[in-house]
Amino acid sequence: MSEPLIQIRGLHKSYFMGDKRIDVLRGVDLDVAPGEMLSLIGASGVGKSTFLHILGTLDAPSAGQVRIAGEDVFSREPAEIADFRNRTIGFVFQSHYLLPEFTALQNAAMPALVQRLPRAEAEARARAMLEAVGLGERLDHKPGELSGGEQQRVALARALVLHPRLLLADEPTGNLDPATGEGIHQLLFEMNRRLGITALVVTHNEQLAARMPRCLRLSNGLLQ
Repeated sequence: MSEPLIQIRGLHKSYFMGDKRIDVLRGVDLDVAPGEMLSLIGASGVGKSTFLHILGTLDAPSAGQVRIAGEDVFSREPAEIADFRNRTIGFVFQSHYLLPEFTALQNAAMPALVQRLPRAEAEARARAMLEAVGLGERLDHKPGELSGGEQQRVALARALVLHPRLLLADEPTGNLDPATGEGIHQLLFEMNRRLGITALVVTHNEQLAARMPRCLRLSNGLLQ
């Protein structure tokens, strides 16, 4: 068996409000295999997004260890963590966070440009990924000229342009109508199959969660 892509041990996250400590994560353990696709569900406010942000190195744990692709990510310096995140992890959020003044192609190419790939290579990768998500005819359109579903497809192409090992999606269809959301769901499954990317999707959609090969529930600061 291959080594897990993700190994989490004893993950804790606490916040303080005045002198009151709020324990959000209380000792989470998790192994995720390469290429696995799984969902994370739970009531609002239980810490799903907090967990996702820590896994994506956007936030640091209070205690515990997170290993991704064999790397103890939080043992690195901040600049190294940022570089690791850009190369290894792709993100899709409920809001697409596209830059309105840039075209779909320019938005999708952004992570590759941040990684200092030559512009021609960055745009070639972005073009290929936009074609893969069905937007090959919309490369020169700006976000305001795209539908909500198309904007989220651009966000997905941007997340995948560097072929990351891990895709993290936080309520990726929360702002979309059911039919459009279903199209994004199908794209997530297709990209997982086609690219072999490990994917973790946080969702309130019980139907989507049930279709995932593995479904986790966060409750009382622990995974079930």
